[in-house]
Order: sequence, then structure tokens, then C-alpha cells
Amino acid sequence: MSGRTITIVILLAILSLGIIVAGQVFWVKNAYDLQEKQFTGRVVVALSEVVQQIRVMNKDSAATEPVKQISNNYFIANINDTPQPYLLEDLIKDELEISGLTDDFEYGIYDCFTDSILFGSRVSFDPTKQRMRADQIHRIENFQPDGHYFGVLFPNKSSFLLKQLDFWMYSSIVVLLIVVFFSYTISAMLKQKRLAETRTDFVNNMTHELKTPIATIGLSADAISNPAIVNNPERLQQYIGIIKNENSRLKSQVDRVLQIASLTPKKVHVKDETLDLHEIIEKAVTTFKVQIDEAEGELHTQLNATNSFIKGDLVHITNVVYNLLDNAAKYTEDAPNITITTHNEHGHIVIAISDKGIGISQQHQKSIFERFYRVPTGNLHAVRGFGLGLFYVKTIIKAHKGTIDVKSAIGKGSTFTIKLKSI
Repeated sequence: MSGRTITIVILLAILSLGIIVAGQVFWVKNAYDLQEKQFTGRVVVALSEVVQQIRVMNKDSAATEPVKQISNNYFIANINDTPQPYLLEDLIKDELEISGLTDDFEYGIYDCFTDSILFGSRVSFDPTKQRMRADQIHRIENFQPDGHYFGVLFPNKSSFLLKQLDFWMYSSIVVLLIVVFFSYTISAMLKQKRLAETRTDFVNNMTHELKTPIATIGLSADAISNPAIVNNPERLQQYIGIIKNENSRLKSQVDRVLQIASLTPKKVHVKDETLDLHEIIEKAVTTFKVQIDEAEGELHTQLNATNSFIKGDLVHITNVVYNLLDNAAKYTEDAPNITITTHNEHGHIVIAISDKGIGISQQHQKSIFERFYRVPTGNLHAVRGFGLGLFYVKTIIKAHKGTIDVKSAIGKGSTFTIKLKSI
């Protein structure tokens, strides 16, 4: 499957998921709003019936607006006199049950003249639940009708309404599963796409690295097969030497790829030697100074760590420093400009290798330490490699129980920061 096809499939999948999720949210919200309106209507009807029954008992005239909704889950009903509490409770409970509202509720009888709760309780349709004391009942402040009134609060209204949306809740779970499945599929496709690109890049680089020695060996073999070469022993030995050298180079390339490709922190055997990182850095700088000077570049050191000693493997740690310096020198469009700094931090030594090269985009920074991964750099892919250098660096640092991070920006360079425990 081509990269363009994968991109189109991913975009269509994301669009489909967006439509499905948006549609589900829309219908669930509408269903909830409808349930809420029905709930409010049923409560008003039930409490109005309670008020009517109390007025009939007390021989009072009917009120024009007996029930008011104060908040989304609190209702009050105006009455002229204080009703008998448990009679009121039974009336409320019966009317709510008739209306299909079997949710727990709190009620209180209020006296506006004394601004106090005369009686209150929490009522449950589950007989195993205990009643609530009057001083535990919720109150509504700043509401002052004339006379007496009782209020009814539904503390669990939201959960009660959600229980009425069984179908929509089940469908939402199904949609969620579909989203998770599609997300996993998209993630897998992106991973496969990236692996395919990495594999292609690796094959191209491997072909380039191996083609030169193979071609040289072929040319030398052709020259040796010429009968006239027998009469020129010096040239014969020269071609034999070329074949040996190129064969050795070819073997070392293959061995290096095979060794690093199979490398993991668990498989790395690191020696427990006392190392002076400043000494390792200074030796590496001396070696690279020649290369930097030839390119008319600059290489600076600021070794400020007061304790530069660690426990580690001399060969591997040296290779780590060389790898990072080599990358800093290669991946630049101008003359190399490299700075190495060290300092101590909470029992560790921190080494930072900074350059002013081409930089690494944010999207590639999380992948540069992966095996065989190479950042697409256009014409700078003339700098050949297998995408194993930073993988090796990360593996070795991890084997030493250290960390490595990168901060970079396109056109502004990169800084690789290593943190190792000092002794």
C-alpha cells in the first residue's frame, strides 16, 4: 500500500470517527434533555397534586402557581398552613411513584416568618436506607414567599436520568469500542508506514555502503584475470591488497550492522571501571579537532563539572562521545560549530553536546533513537549511515543507567544531553 493511499485511508477513518462521535454526542444530549424536561414536568404535576390535596383537606382556595422550580433539581410548593409531616411525606411519595419517579428525594417544611425548617427528612423508595435528620436537609437561601412552603430536592437527579438512558449508554459504549478499535488500527497503519519508510531508507543506505567495496573488488578481480598482469608482479600485489582491504571493509560493515542491530540494554556487557569523563572528552576533542579545523569550524569545551568520575565501560562511553561529535560535525550546511559542556547536578554529571547544524524537527525527535531510523534530510542524505548510531548511543547510556535527551529546532541546531551517575 502506497504512502498516499495510507494517508487517504487514515484521513477518511478520522473523518468517519469524528462524524460518529459527533452524532452520538448530539443524540445522547438530546435524549438527556428530553428526559430532563419529562422529569421536571412529572415533578411539577406530582407536587401540584400534593398541594391540591392539602388545600382540599384544609379547605383552602386553589393557588395560581402552586409549584416553582428553583434550580434544576429543587422544587418548592406554596401552602397556607403547616401540614402534618408524615402525611406530606406519604402524599409526595405516592404522587411521585404514580408519575414514575422512584428516585430518592429530600423534603423540608419551611416557615418563612421564622426563616427555619420546621421538619425535614430524606425519603428513599428503598426500605433498607435510613432517613436523614432535619439538620441534614439542603436549604435554598434568599427565597422568601409568604407563609409556609415545602421544598423537594432530588440530590441524585443526574444519575437517575442516566439510568433512563440505557439504550444510549450501551450505544455509547459500542461507539467507544469502535473509536478504540479505529484508533488502534490507525496507530498500527502509521507504525507500519513508518517501518516501511525506515526499511526502504535502510536498504538504500546499505546498498550504497556495500556497493563501493563490491565494485572495487570486482574491478580488481577483472584486472587480476588479465593474463598480462602476470608480467607485472607489483601491480598484481597491489590489486590483491585492494581486494583484501575492501573485503575487510565489507566484512566490518556487515559485522557492525549485525552487532548493533541485535543490541539491547540487557545484552550489553559493560565493564565497571572508574572513568574520568573529562579525560575521555578531551581525547575525543583532540581527535576531532583536525577534522573540524579542515572544515574551518569551531569546537569549544566548557568542562565545569567538579566531579567528572563515573563507573562504566571505557570503550562504550568513548564510542558514545565519538558518535555524538561525529553527528554534530556531519549534519550541518555550514562550517561545524560545536560546544561540549559538563556540570554536576544532584549526584550526576551532565554532558551536553550542542551544534548549530540543520536541527531536527519536533515530529522526528521522538524517533531518532529507534533502530534504523534516519531523519529525512534531503540532499544531506549524501551523509550515509544505517540509522544505528543514536540507537547505539541510547542503548549504551541506558545500560549505564543514565538518560539522554535531545532539544532541537530546524535551522538552529541540536543539543544532546546525557546524564550519568557520578562517584
